[in-house]
Amino acid sequence: MKYITSIFHIALRELGILRRNRIYGFCMIAFPTLLVLFFTTMLDEGLPQDLPIGVVDHDNSTVSRGLVRTLDAMQTSRVTYHFASVTEARAAMQEGTVYAYLYIPQGTAAKLLSGRRPKVSYYYTMTCLTAGSMASKDLKTITTLGSAAVGQAVLSAKGATPRQIKAALQPVAISAHMIGNPYGSYNYSLTTVFVPGILMLFMALLSAYALGTEMKFDTGKEWLERAHGNIVVAIIGKYLVHAVIFLLVIFLYLFYIFNVLHFPHQGGVWNIVRLTLLQVLASLGFGIFAFGLMPSLRMSMSISSLWSVLSISMCGSAFPVAGMDTPLQAMSWLFPLRHYWMIYQATVLNGFPVLDVWLHLVALIAFTLLPWMVIRKVKNAMLHYVYIP
Repeated sequence: MKYITSIFHIALRELGILRRNRIYGFCMIAFPTLLVLFFTTMLDEGLPQDLPIGVVDHDNSTVSRGLVRTLDAMQTSRVTYHFASVTEARAAMQEGTVYAYLYIPQGTAAKLLSGRRPKVSYYYTMTCLTAGSMASKDLKTITTLGSAAVGQAVLSAKGATPRQIKAALQPVAISAHMIGNPYGSYNYSLTTVFVPGILMLFMALLSAYALGTEMKFDTGKEWLERAHGNIVVAIIGKYLVHAVIFLLVIFLYLFYIFNVLHFPHQGGVWNIVRLTLLQVLASLGFGIFAFGLMPSLRMSMSISSLWSVLSISMCGSAFPVAGMDTPLQAMSWLFPLRHYWMIYQATVLNGFPVLDVWLHLVALIAFTLLPWMVIRKVKNAMLHYVYIP
């Protein structure tokens, strides 16, 4: 009972600190809100729309104009420039005016109709990976459809039946299924990893900052006195408020993306709640561990920020971990966001049983328990260390 009362009083003390220090308000409420609105608004359409494409049409025939109109009608591409030469188109792409251009040489239609296989070229920049990939996909589709349309007309003129035409143009039928993200939306795939990743960054930073300021302003001794010298009670009371506030913020974020924006999720409510609890506890635990490892406000926050930023690259959402070098694959286990993402995509996004990712679940629990390794060092720092800017 004594310890429960101590936890309650320390939590009230921490609540007063949070109310007086505006940094907590910005990092716990203001910045996460702006972060969610930024990502969900920027990626609201799911995919990039109307990427500027250029055309060099030296053929100027009915066939070439039809290709250009079809390209302009595609969702992700828009023909914004017609160039007189390849030199002008290349200069525009180098300047960033267009992401790609299609070159249709003179005599393309005549060669198509006579079956002489004309060459149509397209060029695209991969300086911007997303834009280049989308433009390349559209241009490849256009050229394929153009040749298929002419082939269909030629075969039809020769008296081929629709079934024979289909077999000649598409001998192998492809049935593709996008599992988990059927619309190919960047909002579904990027927001669900960037927002939790940055929230975990805030949690780790603030947990290290909270201990660092206790040492900086020499209030650590008074904090421990309220816990009767028990560092475990002091830690629980201090971070109980942090955990509750971050849980409320994350649950509001999850309600917004799942119930308002209708992000796909096959897992039940319990999977979401369990993962959110582990996300918050693991992030706070890592920040406390960083301070215990380096009992310095500056160094502990540097470790937390560096590790959290690296985790966005190492979690495997943008570049698969399986494609990384073997040392990096092993290193990916040291980042909490990696385990969060693996559990999220398995249990929440696809609805698979948690047993499929039980190792990652254990890893997040291990991050939650990291403070036990340095808890005596944290107490020693509060009692004896002198703050050095």
